[in-house]
Amino acid sequence: MSSRPTLPPPPPPVEIRTWPDREAMLADRAFILGALVRMHLGPARLGVLVMWAGLAAFGWLLVGSGLVMFEQASADFFSGIAGLLTLVLGVGALIPAVILVSLHLARDREIRALLVEWGALDRDPERDRELRLPGMSLVWLLLSFVLAAGGLALCVIGPASARPGDDTYGMVALIMGLGMVAWLTGLIGAVKALAHRRWVLRVLAAPAPLHAPAHR
Repeated sequence: MSSRPTLPPPPPPVEIRTWPDREAMLADRAFILGALVRMHLGPARLGVLVMWAGLAAFGWLLVGSGLVMFEQASADFFSGIAGLLTLVLGVGALIPAVILVSLHLARDREIRALLVEWGALDRDPERDRELRLPGMSLVWLLLSFVLAAGGLALCVIGPASARPGDDTYGMVALIMGLGMVAWLTGLIGAVKALAHRRWVLRVLAAPAPLHAPAHR
């Protein structure tokens, strides 16, 4: 399994910068910003987030199924055993998914900080145009909206449509849990898309800073 790409370091302090001229600095800036933008909002990142969300949904599906089996255990001993095994398997899938998503969010914070630092070095309208990614941002935002709306609908409709005597507490918990996974995944995706848009407006579209000489 391949490791994640290593994050580049922040730009060096002014007093130790060794770029021979401004063009060399702009070239390095464009290269690093391009890599950071792909790490933050590229199609691969969308696929990874959906994959981890799918793992979390699968884990909660097993957990919810285990709860339903436990509710039937009073009438069937084997349902209790099957429910326990299903519950353990579900937790085994759910915990790694939660850890991986947490690492994903922590890495995103590091990437956004580097984007701000490297973007603040200077302005390069021609190269910066390639970093805006309006189409990719829109894809993230639309998919996130669909996931969040669908998840919220499950969280509301699940308990509201439950009928006493027909639908068990375990089934309601199962539906609400799946809805919560979808809602949180959509929320994460929407935050990423909006954060990228805010970075474009506040950093790339802002007036050029009064930069010090690029070399000593």
